[in-house]
Amino acid sequence: MPNSPAERPRRLSVQRKGPLLVEGPVEVELEDGSTVVSDRFRVALCTCRRSRRYPWCDTSHRDRA
Repeated sequence: MPNSPAERPRRLSVQRKGPLLVEGPVEVELEDGSTVVSDRFRVALCTCRRSRRYPWCDTSHRDRA
């Protein structure tokens, strides 16, 4: 739910064999407690953990799809 009536909910796009697309900007908290930030209008989050730029997708999933 948005925090105020003026805010829209954040949109996520789930793909079967691909990244999780999120409307940005985003702040991602990693397992170790560190935080990474992207101010892009849309980001691709890695769901297969093959990315060398984790948590951002670098399309490494295509090599083994």
